[in-house]
Amino acid sequence: MENAPLADRMRPRTLDEFCGQSHILSPGKLLRRAIQADQLSSLIFFGPPGTGKTTLARIIANTTKAQFLSLNAVLSGVKDIRECIAAAEIYRDEQQRRTILFIDEVHRFNKAQQDALLPHVENGTVILIGATTENPYFEVNKALVSRSRIFQLRPLTTEDLKEVAKAALKDKKRGYGELKVQLDEVALKHLAKVANGDARALLNALELAIVTSETADGSIHIDLEVAEESIQQRAVLYDKDGDAHFDTISAFIKSLRGSDPDAALYWMAKMVYGGEDPRFIFRRMIIFAGEDVGMADPMALTVVTSAAQAFDYVGMPEGRFHLAEACLYLATAPKSNSGFAFFDALDAVRNEKDDEVPNHLKDGNRDKEDFGHGQGYLYPHSYREHWVAQQYLPESLQGKIFYNPTNQGYEAGIRDDVSRKRESQLAAMLDSNETVDESSEAHWQGRTLGNTGEMLGSIRDNLFSFLSLHPDDLILILNAGNGLLLGETIRQAPEASITALVQNTLHQGFLEARYQNREKLYRPTIQSNPYHDNKLDLSELQEQHIKFDLIIGINGLVVGQQKADVLEQVRSVSHEGTIIALAESIPVFGQRLSAFLPDKKLERSIVERILETEEMIYGDAENFKVNWNDKTLFENLKSSGFSVQNSLLKELTNEVLISEKKIEEWFSLTETDHRSYAQHLSSNLDGSEIDQVKQVLKAAIVRNIVPWKSTWLFVKAVFNP
Repeated sequence: MENAPLADRMRPRTLDEFCGQSHILSPGKLLRRAIQADQLSSLIFFGPPGTGKTTLARIIANTTKAQFLSLNAVLSGVKDIRECIAAAEIYRDEQQRRTILFIDEVHRFNKAQQDALLPHVENGTVILIGATTENPYFEVNKALVSRSRIFQLRPLTTEDLKEVAKAALKDKKRGYGELKVQLDEVALKHLAKVANGDARALLNALELAIVTSETADGSIHIDLEVAEESIQQRAVLYDKDGDAHFDTISAFIKSLRGSDPDAALYWMAKMVYGGEDPRFIFRRMIIFAGEDVGMADPMALTVVTSAAQAFDYVGMPEGRFHLAEACLYLATAPKSNSGFAFFDALDAVRNEKDDEVPNHLKDGNRDKEDFGHGQGYLYPHSYREHWVAQQYLPESLQGKIFYNPTNQGYEAGIRDDVSRKRESQLAAMLDSNETVDESSEAHWQGRTLGNTGEMLGSIRDNLFSFLSLHPDDLILILNAGNGLLLGETIRQAPEASITALVQNTLHQGFLEARYQNREKLYRPTIQSNPYHDNKLDLSELQEQHIKFDLIIGINGLVVGQQKADVLEQVRSVSHEGTIIALAESIPVFGQRLSAFLPDKKLERSIVERILETEEMIYGDAENFKVNWNDKTLFENLKSSGFSVQNSLLKELTNEVLISEKKIEEWFSLTETDHRSYAQHLSSNLDGSEIDQVKQVLKAAIVRNIVPWKSTWLFVKAVFNP
């Protein structure tokens, strides 16, 4: 015993001497009660080296009345197991004693060896106590695991290890209590840190320091230098509770953010070397994956959490590979902090007025019939690409943008898609508030409802299918107020010089705010002044002698002028070869309210007069806003010097919810700047008949989603004066 290593001599003999593992051995805990009562069932101790697995087994051997047998799985085979089982049967049959069989490194047994042991554990011939440094759920026979209680032993804390060292210095029989040993606090702290939870490593280092440090007078002084030599690891300036801790983790995070893998590895290595808990480092990397990598690489969070989980499975020292993998992945990943958009949303919640949930987003399971909750909600999976433009924010926040995708990594791939969908939603919102067309005879049909985003997106895509933009183009956008064409133009030609004409200062302010963060040189010019009294006047651009290479617009010719007059203005800012691309809605081919009237709900004569009225609306030779079609527009273009190159006539359908308010607007007889549907009908129907039409139409479509058809002409022409 005197010649045994200090770690073996100081091995605890009783539970009171045992240090650490309070989570399973403190007074009242199950394992302590079972040992003290000598009522053990099969156990498996799982934990890193030096945490007390074998020591616990020896304590049990010292306290139990059962016969205690021991094997080491590295040195033993099936023959040794059979001998132990035979001995256990003798103790049971002849002495009526139970047998505890302790197997160290039990995970080293192969399947045949574990299978040989299993039936004897199952029938109670032996009570198994296994010790393993590997996760038993992976490395030990599942049948053995299921018949055993698993106790996980944790690495000893720094304070636990200090107590172990102090006990060895005080013990006069087994330790060095008879010697004059002075152990500096800083040296003790270093030994405890570097031992990394392993009491055996600590005691071996302490023993080496003492036996190599005796002086002439018999005193022994162990300072930091001696401690470093004894445990063969240099102390680094790293205090887990002080400035070094915070400064080093700060340097680590900033190195990750700066995409410097070498620096990140260095600072992480310093933390690990200094005894930092790897789980703390993983926690900070998990935060970093969400905060600084974010949507630029959504896999970063998966990689880091998987590495953290793998570390929990294998522990140190192999777990350092998982630390390194997570660190290198984050350092080399593209970066985005767009997740901070959440905090902008929080500010909006704090500062904006408390809007209620929009009606179409409310739960319709309870109040759909009485209050109409949920009505008007468009189910995205019913639409192309599983998306439909509708507004999801409260009314006061319509058009508010929190999330701005970066051009990094994965986020760069979704940036254009997010922008296009957002622009479709915003365009639908702005178009629903349009005022420029209120004097139109077709106002009752033209700007009906707000759920137009998907259709607007389709119009944009069809129009741009005609075009190939170049970075040096000088581009003019007509009727650009809803931002739909401007956003796509910037995406396809980010360096082009773009002038966007809008019809009111509200839209001008909106678009200027939207693009104010672009570099000034590439920021679009937004102008509302070319529109006067609902007419297009490009004299200011003419005076500047600006000639555009490309002119585009959605309903760009829909102003208070003949289309020929609008095209004459466009001609004035064109040069030979200028391309004009337009998407124009043709009212005469559009939706008629008569199409929604149910069969046989009205007298035939009333229906015929309704149809006659609608033909009258679009057949008015004096109304230039509605009495045109594709052929007349081609003639206008030709007269203005434009040669048509491509054209497409396309019918689009937009599913919309008809509100009761909209019915009231259609059938209002109040004099305004534009004539309502009812005022048109009054030319051929009397008041009672109009009211009858209103009630039938109301019953048929109010609060219902109906298909609203429109016909669009897409045309590309080149200026050849």
